Amino acid sequence: MRRPLTRRAATAVAAAALLLPLISAAPSAGADAPPPADGLQQAFAHAAERYDVPLNVLLGVSYLESRWDGHGGAPSVSGGYGPMHLTDARTALAGLPHHSDADEDPRGDESRARKAPSTRKAPSSRKLPADLRVPERLRTLERAARLTGLPAERLRSDPAANISGGAALLADEQRRLGLRPGPDPADWYAAVARYGSGTDGAGSGFADEVFAVLRQGVTRTTDAGQRVALAGAPDLRPDATQLRRAGTRAAPSGRLTGDDDLECPRRVACVAVPAPYEEFGDGDYGNHDKSDRPEDQSIDTIVVHDTEATWEQTLKLVQDPTYVSWHYTIRSADGLIAQHVPTKDVAWHAGNWYVNSHSIGIEHEGFLAQPDAWYTEAMYRASARLVRYLADEYDLPLDRQHIIGHDNVPGTTPATIKGMHTDPGPYWDWAHYFELLGEPFTRTAGPHGGLVTIRPDYDRNRPVYTDCQKAGEVCAPHGSTAVRLHTEPSGTAPLVKDIGLRPDGSPSTTGVNDTGARASTGQRYAVAERRGAWTAIWYLGQKAWFHNPWYRPTAVDAKGLVATPRAGLAEIPVYGRAYPEASAYPPGVPVQALTPLPYKLLSGQRYAIGERVRGEYFYSPTFDRSRQVVVRGNEVYYEIQVGHRVGYVRAADVEVRRSDR
Repeated sequence: MRRPLTRRAATAVAAAALLLPLISAAPSAGADAPPPADGLQQAFAHAAERYDVPLNVLLGVSYLESRWDGHGGAPSVSGGYGPMHLTDARTALAGLPHHSDADEDPRGDESRARKAPSTRKAPSSRKLPADLRVPERLRTLERAARLTGLPAERLRSDPAANISGGAALLADEQRRLGLRPGPDPADWYAAVARYGSGTDGAGSGFADEVFAVLRQGVTRTTDAGQRVALAGAPDLRPDATQLRRAGTRAAPSGRLTGDDDLECPRRVACVAVPAPYEEFGDGDYGNHDKSDRPEDQSIDTIVVHDTEATWEQTLKLVQDPTYVSWHYTIRSADGLIAQHVPTKDVAWHAGNWYVNSHSIGIEHEGFLAQPDAWYTEAMYRASARLVRYLADEYDLPLDRQHIIGHDNVPGTTPATIKGMHTDPGPYWDWAHYFELLGEPFTRTAGPHGGLVTIRPDYDRNRPVYTDCQKAGEVCAPHGSTAVRLHTEPSGTAPLVKDIGLRPDGSPSTTGVNDTGARASTGQRYAVAERRGAWTAIWYLGQKAWFHNPWYRPTAVDAKGLVATPRAGLAEIPVYGRAYPEASAYPPGVPVQALTPLPYKLLSGQRYAIGERVRGEYFYSPTFDRSRQVVVRGNEVYYEIQVGHRVGYVRAADVEVRRSDR
C-alpha cells in the first residue's frame, strides 16, 4: 500500500480558504491607452441602475463567472464572452472529445486486449449527431442581444456592453420567476441560480457561491488593469426558498447504484449520472472496473482533466458502456458536479493503469473554442471544493505531487509516451486553483533550500505558443501556468530535448501540446545551478534553464527530500509505473514487464520526491470479478518529478537526501 512521506493535517483555516476570494493587485501586461482605472466599476453601476439590479448582485455574478476579466474578447472553454460570461457556443461544437483518439487506450493495461474495430466501434468513428441542439445556457448572448438591442459582436468585445447584457438577463430571469426587480439582494437568489444554470434547477450551488462572495466582499485588478471593488455584506442571507416557490424544478441528485451514495461536499450542486458497468456479447466489458478502494488499493492521486466537449456530449459519452470513464465531471457555467463512478472503483481515464488504479479522475467541461480559452471561476471553485473534500476523505496532501494534470501522467512504456494527453494544458491556472484549495504556493526556504517551486505570475507570464488552431500558427497571447526550459541560460538557446517524445533527439517545440520543455506551476524541481537571472533544474536527465529574475521571479525557493543515483551507479532508469518484481505474481496472473522509459538519471543529479510506494498491480482482465487479484511485491519505488510528467525510480537505485544538504 502507498504511504505518503508526510501527512497533511486538515485545519479549519485551510478549509475556510475555499470561500476566500483571490485578491490581486497586479494588472496584466500591457494594453495600449488603457481606459480609466475605474471605468469597469462605473459600467457595473450604470448597468445595475438601468436594469434595476442590485449592484452587488451584478458584481457577484460577474465575479463567479469571470473574476471581472474581459479576456480580450476571447471566449471561455464553454463559449462564454466577457465579464458576464454571455455564451455563444454554436461554433465550438464541431470537435470530438479528447478521449476519442483511435490509437489511445485510456485504461492503459496490456492484460486486457483492446477489441478490433470489427467487434467494437472505434472511438474515432463517432460523429456528433446532426440534430444536436445547443442548450439555452450556452446561448445566452442571443437573448442578451434581444433584450438590450445591442449587436452580438459588441456584446462579445465591449466589456461595458457585456455587463449591460448580463444585467438585462438577470432582470429578465427575475421577471420570468414572477418576481419584481428591486434593491434587496436577498430577493435575487433564484434569478442568480437560473443565470448560472438556465432552467435545469441545478444553480443553487452557483447562487450559494455568489452570495458567499457578497458576504465577504472582494477587490481585484482585472486583466485589463481595471480596479473593481465589491463591499462585503456579512449579514446578507438570501431567500433560498424562492426556487421552490417559483416552481423551478430541482436537478435530480439520485444514486450512483443501488448501494452507492453520491460522494460530494456540502454546499455544492451534485447529481448522479452513473457510468455503466456492462458486459458485451463479444466478451468485452466497460466502462470501468469494480474495486474496493482504499481497502484493497490506496487512493493517492487526483487527476485534473478537461473534456474538450460540451457537458451534454460528455454525459452521453460516459454513459456509453463501449466508451471510457472518469469519476466526476464539472460544468463550466455554474460548477454543477456530476459523479459517474464511485471513488472505490477504478475508472479508465489516465492512460496509465497504475495511475488509474490509485487515482480519482475529474473532468472539467471545456473545448478550446479559441486558443486563449479560459475557465470560469464557478468551475474552479466547485472543483476546489470537490478536491478538498476528496483530500480530506483519503488523507491526501494538497500539493502538485498528489493533485496533477492529465498532462503530468507518465507513459507506461516508451511506445505510449507520444500518445499521452496534454490537458488541462498551459492555460489552467494552477496558482489560483491552489489559492482556492487553501494551499497557495509560497516560499518555504531560503536560496540554499535546494528546490524551487515553479510559480510565475499567471497574467504576466505569456510565453509564445503555436499550433492552437493551425500547425505553425502563433496562438493568441494569453496568461500561462508554465515556464519554458532551455539548454543554456538564454532565451535564444534551444529548448531542452525530450527523448521520449522525439527519439531522434530533436529539440522540443513551442507547440501548445508539446510538454517536452515545460515546467508548470506548483511543480518542484531540484536546483542544478544559478547564473544571474537564470535558474537551472534537473529535468529528464539534463540541466534545464528557465528565466527567473529577482525583480519578476517565476519560481520560489523550497526544500524537501530528493532522490539521487546511489553511489557507484553512473546512471539509473526511470519507470512509468511501479509494478512488482516478477516473483510476486501468483500462478495465473501474467507478469507485467518492468520496462524502463528512455530517460536516464545520471550520477549527481537530484529529483524532488513525491511518494514512497511498494510495487503493486491490479489484475482485472474480465467482467468476472472473481478473477481479480491485487499483486503486491517487495520492490519499493519513489515517485519523482522527472520532467513535466512524474516518473518512478527503484529505491534500490537511489539515495534519499535533504535538498538543503
